[in-house]
Amino acid sequence: MAQSGCMHKAMRYPKYLTASIRNLKMRERARALTGHWYAILLLASAITPCLHWNASADEKITYRLKWLINMSTVGDVMAESQGFFKDQGLEVTLKPGGPERDAIRELEMGYAHFGVASADQVIQAVAKGAPVVVIAQLFQINPLQWIYFKDRLSINSLNDLKNRTIGVTFGKNDEIIMRTLLARAGISENQVRLYSVRMDYTPFYKKQVDLWPVYINTQAVEIARKIQDAGESVGFLAPSDHGVHFVANSVVTSERLAAEKPELVRRFLNALIKGWRVAVEPANAESAISSVRRYDRDTPHELLVAQLKATRHLVETQAGITVGGIDRPAWEQTEQIMLTNGLIKEPVNIAKRLHGFIESER
Repeated sequence: MAQSGCMHKAMRYPKYLTASIRNLKMRERARALTGHWYAILLLASAITPCLHWNASADEKITYRLKWLINMSTVGDVMAESQGFFKDQGLEVTLKPGGPERDAIRELEMGYAHFGVASADQVIQAVAKGAPVVVIAQLFQINPLQWIYFKDRLSINSLNDLKNRTIGVTFGKNDEIIMRTLLARAGISENQVRLYSVRMDYTPFYKKQVDLWPVYINTQAVEIARKIQDAGESVGFLAPSDHGVHFVANSVVTSERLAAEKPELVRRFLNALIKGWRVAVEPANAESAISSVRRYDRDTPHELLVAQLKATRHLVETQAGITVGGIDRPAWEQTEQIMLTNGLIKEPVNIAKRLHGFIESER
């Protein structure tokens, strides 16, 4: 807009110059020609600063997160607060997500350049024809797990789930993941009781439900702390420990942007992944926590420390795993799980939507 504004003003010749050119006689053509070239020079000098400004200005980018800004977005926040985006010539606006925000939909409508979505959101969108591609996978392990009281339950194998009351959010990912775990163990639905959970954890605290779904790097930290302060211990059932790799937070963009501006995608990813690498480095813990505290002022510092530690294990699972790397087998397994449970009607060949800017190996 700045360029068009400058051009608009520069195109207006001074009134005295226009009048002079119109009224010149044949014998004054030479002098008129001189004035004409002078006007062109004025126009060129007016345009030049605009072009220079556009060349040096940071490119504005909108990045829609999956949820509210908390420790699950620490790398995103670090990339912005530490100036990594700016180092790549980008002015990135981080927009918090939520239940009413759909990053993929915003990509389609042109409201965002990049976004964060879970694999099931991506696969369902692709099944409906959305032109979306995956360019990075932020979590190598899904943060969704089940917490339980160790004094009441010991889980050494999935068979230990028999005859237990298990909390699930019907219609959501945790229900699908739990049904997949039960199927892998050969446990029929009449051998367990699936309990519909809400945001109220009272049934779990009162031990009316044996296992409760939580995100290991956010609310699980606070729940575990309360239980431990009461003198009891907790354990966690991680689906990935039992061969179920249902992919969570990943970075997406449109097919068009990835195809037409691959260098922009690379610059964005260079900054973003650097933010995540720096954020999960133990030496940078306080800086990472301070970045999150700018947005999350309610969570006590000691809980943020524990949440960051838990997040670190989701992002950097083991030596050789690249931060942001795409786990193709996990994506293919997620698609198969969704197909088996009727969430999609036919295969979408999700592997074709995984753009290998960064690759990961299991």
